[in-house]
Amino acid sequence: MARAVGLPREHGGWSLTLEPALLGMLVMWSGAALTLSIAALFMFTARTPLKYALVDRTRGRRLARTVFAERLTLVEATAIATLLAVTALIASGPFLWPYAAASPLLATGLWYDIRSRSRHLVPELAGTVGISSTAAAIVIAGGGSTRLALAMWLVAASRSVASVVFVRMQISRSRSQPHRVWHSDLAQLVAVGLLGIGMFVVDVPFAAVIAMAVAGVFHLTAARRPVPKIAIVGAQQMAIGLGVVFTTALGVLAP
Repeated sequence: MARAVGLPREHGGWSLTLEPALLGMLVMWSGAALTLSIAALFMFTARTPLKYALVDRTRGRRLARTVFAERLTLVEATAIATLLAVTALIASGPFLWPYAAASPLLATGLWYDIRSRSRHLVPELAGTVGISSTAAAIVIAGGGSTRLALAMWLVAASRSVASVVFVRMQISRSRSQPHRVWHSDLAQLVAVGLLGIGMFVVDVPFAAVIAMAVAGVFHLTAARRPVPKIAIVGAQQMAIGLGVVFTTALGVLAP
């Protein structure tokens, strides 16, 4: 029960949670970056027990898992609050505004969770774009500019959207379920297009656009080839995510 209630089942969610944190740390390292990264990880893991606790309460039942989920949620919420308090003491900027801006997205994901509909596209996109705000929070906490913070959020969010839509399509293909390849194709184009616009509106580096374009070409090609094992798809996405993160960081830090 502890594993089922305490650990998220969305394996790709671990990578999509850690990528924004890693991006923020590479671009703007500080002690606050570390505490915010750990807090983001707790935010991701706390979602599972919170979901079980709220679902059971909504349905008017109190099981053994309900009690465990409530206690675990309380422990993780306390850890998050403590980490944010420590961050507030050492941060060089108002790091909470990215989370405030992302709160409607995170609330949308939770709304779907309570109704046991978290596997739908909308909550998956809302959750990943919302948690991508960690990159912006880390930049602000380290004393970075608002433009750079928004740029890093945009990079992390665009990468997440492209990945989520592609992986969902690949899973459907592997199960011989109805799917639309053009949905994935559109997600790749939107991701690259948003970063292209971000070069002129905020401080998105050209290297990030190139990295997303390369990832997009891979996704466009892979969508038309036989589907490998889902574990391989996951490993590919992790490699792509790290490639986008490191390339973007180099683009920001390079003279």
